[in-house]
Amino acid sequence: MAKFMAIYTGQPGAGAPPDEATIARGMQAWTAWMDRHAAQIVDAGGPLGATKRVTANGVADIRNNVAAYTIVEAADHAAAARMFENHPHFSIFPGDGVEIMPCLPIPTA
Repeated sequence: MAKFMAIYTGQPGAGAPPDEATIARGMQAWTAWMDRHAAQIVDAGGPLGATKRVTANGVADIRNNVAAYTIVEAADHAAAARMFENHPHFSIFPGDGVEIMPCLPIPTA
């Protein structure tokens, strides 16, 4: 099984924050999703906070659309992506998508 990182995305400041009932419904759905895929979840991950970007010019505070992450195992990239179809992140919460990418091995010399 290959490992894949799923990055949950959303637009910073897009719309009003969800109300308590929506948060509760969303977290119940998120927990159900996690339970359904427990055997494939390598790292449940979680929400991400403020971002600092480091470049050759130094460190700066930035905003991006990355909201959270999860690492899963799947037979292939397509199977990993199918796990996130209709995910509560964008079906209940105001997130706009989930990006799935393979975790590649570090090249050796």
